[in-house]
Amino acid sequence: ILLINHYVGGGELGMEYRPYYLAKEWVKQGHQVYLLGASFSHLRLKNPDVKRDFTLEVRDGLNYIWVKTPSYTSSSKRVLNMGLFISKLQSHTRKIAKTCAPDLVIASSTYPLDIYPAKRIAKITGAKLSYEVHDLWPMSPMLIGGYSEKHPFIRVMQKAENDCYKYSDKVVSLLWNAEEHMREHGLAEGKFVCVPNGYDPEDWTDEKRNLPLPDEHQKAFKTLEGKVVVGFAGGFAASGALMSLIETAALLKNDEKIHFVLVGKGPEEESLRHEVKTMGLNNVAFLPAVSKYLIPSVISHFDIGYMGGIHSELHKYGTSYNKMTDYMLSGIPILQAIDEPGSLIAKTGCGIQVNAENPLDNSKAILQFVEMTPEERTRKGQIGKDYAIKNLTWKKLSEDFLKAFE
Repeated sequence: ILLINHYVGGGELGMEYRPYYLAKEWVKQGHQVYLLGASFSHLRLKNPDVKRDFTLEVRDGLNYIWVKTPSYTSSSKRVLNMGLFISKLQSHTRKIAKTCAPDLVIASSTYPLDIYPAKRIAKITGAKLSYEVHDLWPMSPMLIGGYSEKHPFIRVMQKAENDCYKYSDKVVSLLWNAEEHMREHGLAEGKFVCVPNGYDPEDWTDEKRNLPLPDEHQKAFKTLEGKVVVGFAGGFAASGALMSLIETAALLKNDEKIHFVLVGKGPEEESLRHEVKTMGLNNVAFLPAVSKYLIPSVISHFDIGYMGGIHSELHKYGTSYNKMTDYMLSGIPILQAIDEPGSLIAKTGCGIQVNAENPLDNSKAILQFVEMTPEERTRKGQIGKDYAIKNLTWKKLSEDFLKAFE
């Protein structure tokens, strides 16, 4: 298996974790796997030290092949980084095919341009070809970045997206409701497969759930014993609609039973803290980010897990947030404030779904949770936990992925 992902990470590298976890499972199943990525990614905690193109490195028992690309801090430099990565792959497809000799080639770089070298490599070796969809491109940069469909960059990406659907034997999507969009862009019937994000049970052992938190976190949660804690753990980004959660806290500020805790960091932190101070809220606490291995321990102190999103047409195609799985595995009910018709939260009944960016709806849902007995909340949370354990392990998802190509 050759998986091409510009941003591939895992272990001490940090994000992206999905290719890493899938590859670990495929190796356990007896497959040989190569992860092909760029030497620089803004998503990683640490980038590999790469001196030359197509350096083969073994990390955590996995074969990584690194293409040397420049660092970037601006959008224009990021596009240059993309272009160099793809052009180097295009001009070395025979070399890659000879090194990896894949039976399955997966184009998985978020943006769709890697379909072209992936198609060439698959043709050389007679391999099956898959396009893996994390986000819909170019729709995402159009809606989030405000690009016109006539912009040259968008036109190139639109042609590439259409070609992904045309050339792939199967399209594996994290977005469960995206098939209709893909069919409109040329995907043939029977080619769509949904494989969402998952979890590694080793990250959720009882030992991991009880790992000691930093003193600051322990003291904060100690003071909140006896209260209903509405918690958020993750990045403080505008896309998460956390300002809406602060406004919800303002609506519930006179209810002494309820407290809001936001654990993490990000570009919105300063404005969120300023809003809390301006409103004079005493029912909101901010705590520093922790390593991903402490997330189970953090969430064990929540009674309700919050996940929100801004109003976006993208959400109607489905979402696959790691945060949702984290909350499910913790056995807490979830407040989902995202415009996602037919969401997993609504389908399973492991929480309450409300409209995005609506503090009043949020507050009503939270009061519903508060009016439940702790046992009723636990039962609701257990539904999500049972679903995740049965359906969302990387072992099962990795098997589902490959079954599509049998």
